[in-house]
Amino acid sequence: MRRLAVFPALAAIAVGSLASLAQSAVRVDTSKPLTGFTAAGSATERSWEAKFQALPDSKRISDNMHLLAGHPHNVGSDAQRANAEWLVKQYKNWGWEAKIEQFDVLYPTPKVRQLELMGPKPYKARLMEPEVPEDPYTHDKSPAMPPYNIYAADGDVTAPLVYVNYGMKSDYEELDRNGVSVKGAIVISRYGGGWRGLKPKLAAMHGAVGCIIYSDPADDGYGAGETIPAGPMRPQWGVQRGSVADTTLYAGDPLTPGVASVPGAKRLAIADAKVIMPIPTIPISWGDAQPLLASLEGRTVPATWRGGLPMTYKFGPSVAKTHLKIESDWGTKPVLDVVATLKGSEEPDTWIVRGNHYDGWVNGADDPISGQSALLEEARGLGELAKQGWKPKRTLVYAAWDGEEPGLLGSTEWAEAHADELTKHGAVYINSDENGRGYFGASGSQSYELMVNDVAREMTDPETKASVWQRQKAAQTAGRGRGAGRPEGAANRETIEFGPAGSGSDYAGFIDHLGVASINIGFGGEDRGGTYHSAYDTPWHWDTFADKEQVYGKLFAQTAGTIVMRVADADVMPLNFTELSLTVKGYADNLKAEVKQLQTEAERRNRALKSGAYTLANDPKMPMQPPPALPVPPAMDFTALDAAMAKLDSAAKHYAAASAGAPALPAAKRMALNNGLATAERPLLSEEGLPGRPWVKHLLYAPGTYTGYGASTLPGVREAIEDGRFDEAKQQMVVLGNALTNEAAYIEKLASEIGVQ
Repeated sequence: MRRLAVFPALAAIAVGSLASLAQSAVRVDTSKPLTGFTAAGSATERSWEAKFQALPDSKRISDNMHLLAGHPHNVGSDAQRANAEWLVKQYKNWGWEAKIEQFDVLYPTPKVRQLELMGPKPYKARLMEPEVPEDPYTHDKSPAMPPYNIYAADGDVTAPLVYVNYGMKSDYEELDRNGVSVKGAIVISRYGGGWRGLKPKLAAMHGAVGCIIYSDPADDGYGAGETIPAGPMRPQWGVQRGSVADTTLYAGDPLTPGVASVPGAKRLAIADAKVIMPIPTIPISWGDAQPLLASLEGRTVPATWRGGLPMTYKFGPSVAKTHLKIESDWGTKPVLDVVATLKGSEEPDTWIVRGNHYDGWVNGADDPISGQSALLEEARGLGELAKQGWKPKRTLVYAAWDGEEPGLLGSTEWAEAHADELTKHGAVYINSDENGRGYFGASGSQSYELMVNDVAREMTDPETKASVWQRQKAAQTAGRGRGAGRPEGAANRETIEFGPAGSGSDYAGFIDHLGVASINIGFGGEDRGGTYHSAYDTPWHWDTFADKEQVYGKLFAQTAGTIVMRVADADVMPLNFTELSLTVKGYADNLKAEVKQLQTEAERRNRALKSGAYTLANDPKMPMQPPPALPVPPAMDFTALDAAMAKLDSAAKHYAAASAGAPALPAAKRMALNNGLATAERPLLSEEGLPGRPWVKHLLYAPGTYTGYGASTLPGVREAIEDGRFDEAKQQMVVLGNALTNEAAYIEKLASEIGVQ
């Protein structure tokens, strides 16, 4: 579902320089015990890990992709059920216990999709993706889901058209300044700039009656490279499907927030589901968008609004009206989660959950089967290892989630169904989605950051022969790769720093709602493509333009499997809270800087408004409206928050010092300590949830209300300040400070228990 950003290169990195970096770097000392292991346990673990890493096979990963992505397999399709049953059979062959857990969810499918330009130059949109002669998968006559935006309201509207660029908040400010209103209009927005669901959400908030989202060739078409079939980028008639459900409020079935969609569950009326967009919305290709955009009149848009079409981009509105009609079948479909288990030998009630979704909008070779194919080979390797005598200390739960694309349905419903068990036993959820050639990236709970870094230092990048850690660290330093440019990413940090968890993939139900520590991992960033959520995301495209030999699929299976083994096998689970403390301080410093910036910007703008500067500086022939006055944030008292962070820092240091001796504790004390570590993320939750969205409970990171996939850090405080709700911000500052104080006390207790013999 989630397309991770690939940052442009700020500096070139040659393979030679990477080789030099690899030679100069400190090598991993394999004689040193692994974190959380005794010396003897560490030697045993390294032996098992070496055996595991020899098992993943690239050809098997490729075979998995060609089978699972061989036909369209959206939610509720016969092909998806066949895939689910095949997955269960594979897991059982590998020695896992496996089953399908079914949830019946609201899943509207399109009945009517009409889009046409009226007036003197009428145009009826194609709304379809033609076959590619070179790609046999596009000739498949299996039932496939046509281009549409799921969870948008039905509607039949005829109205003028207005271009809104990416349709983000700043774009509507620009429209206002140019005297352009979208009230009573249909907006046309290009993909990009933010999560797709924000586009109809903001359009409706500004009075629009319909929303069209198109793929501009400047973003993922010929402006970025050769198009299919000559190259990997989106062709003229390629369309990006996708959900517009407002998952910033809650993920999962729109009708059952907080509870699983099982027989007998209390369901909302469709009209009461706040995550469903209130206006009809449709995705289209640039081929269909061009006649619509050409009909627009009015002012020429700013340079930053111009796409790649050979035409003058204008705001509108159009004189000729546009007709949009959407009608869906608002029924239910089965979501089929495949869940496999290897029971732990010593602490079976502690769960290590590992997941990747397997539903696609059409064939879904890249998204998500590139990740799922590698995960399956990882699971096969662990099964083979178990047949050789390896036994994880803790229970492994591997999941192939269904229904991720429409709104994280399968993972969220499963997490809600098992909420009590996960609250008691869920130690970590390890997620992946797409996987590809390039750099390693990780985000999520910083308590696992050092452990993941340890594994990354030991894995070898197949193209440069440097370690995965060295390559990613070099890429971040040069401004490219996954996670480059994050405000919390400090060049002098000794880790590949974890980014914050936002949304857009299956960790949301675990970390945002239940407070189960989560890690999101994957490789990518080198192969560009324009197939996202289209009928052209096929195994042919993957084999032609991406990692055909699956060298990074194999590496990913090895890396993710080793991370799972480290957590599952450690005498004491390898959590470290120092990076958590550093990161929270980084979030707080960033928040303080944002408050000062907002104060400065508000004071500057308000002075300019008072002096009449905007009026005097106007172009008399093309006048613009002055921007609105901004509320000036008051001085915020961070004293209590700083004190709480100091306690967290002290506790983290105490635990780091004490934990060195923890693996040698007697078995009963180790088990008690591990039970405490398994639930160490829970104090960071607010039982009441964030203001206006009670399902989202984590106080350190959440999907941003106006960023969607992108995370908002310290969201209760930050979003209140950004929206001018300053009394609420002060109240949330208290909630956050109390949670950090509680987390510090929890960690101190764990440290003190290590010392009790």
